[in-house]
Amino acid sequence: MDSAKTPQHPGPGAAVAAGPASMRFLAGRKALVTGAASGIGRACAEGFAAAGAEVYVVDRAAEAAKEVAGAIGGIAVVADLSEAEEVDALPDDADIVVNNAGLQHIAPVHEFPPDRFTLIQRVMVEAPFRILRRTLPHMYAGAWGRVVNISSVHGLRASTYKSAYVTAKHALEGLSKVVALEGAAHGVTSNCLNPGYVRTPLVERQIADQARAHGIPVADVLDQVFLERTAIKRLIEPVEVAEAALWLCGEHSACLTGSSIPLDGGWTAH
Repeated sequence: MDSAKTPQHPGPGAAVAAGPASMRFLAGRKALVTGAASGIGRACAEGFAAAGAEVYVVDRAAEAAKEVAGAIGGIAVVADLSEAEEVDALPDDADIVVNNAGLQHIAPVHEFPPDRFTLIQRVMVEAPFRILRRTLPHMYAGAWGRVVNISSVHGLRASTYKSAYVTAKHALEGLSKVVALEGAAHGVTSNCLNPGYVRTPLVERQIADQARAHGIPVADVLDQVFLERTAIKRLIEPVEVAEAALWLCGEHSACLTGSSIPLDGGWTAH
């Protein structure tokens, strides 16, 4: 995915160490991050740990979750978020929840597999609901909590061939706003981050499907699909999303709630 148009940024360790995480302002807090074995989730887990939080590294990829947890001094929690029983067994004592886990499927609506549509809703809508249903009482009891939902520009805009993903992200936006309203009296904020295309395995796995759906060569997907609607012509780095998530957990952001914050390179400026 590297090209002249997608310059590399410092890795997660370097970027986070230079940012607010160096202040360890989350010491004593517990953070639960889903999909934390790679991509945005891993960057968030690393950033929150560097900021002093004890991190539950939640992922269905057992070995990768254990590797991340070992590297940051966190706790690996292996769970398949499509299974309600496994979601309901997750830790309920998190002060911070980062709902990040997701998956993608590319197909026109009339060809979209119904079971795949349902799976995406379970992982990206029902699982966040179940997680918050369990963790909000702990946050309320402590009169402090932060919910950071990793939504997407597709929570604000639609694209062809992504009916399940766009539906799920729009639903997550609604859930986030309800939690913001209910949690306000308890010191809990809830916000969405809305990145455009991020340099993650999820995005990289889309390339062949996008080329097929749009009828273009694989080499043209970056410019003609991923970056076509953005003003800044590069992929976003996971650490950039993690830094924004950390910023939402500071005391300075206590009045920021129920919001959706684009990190989309100018996509939604159109």
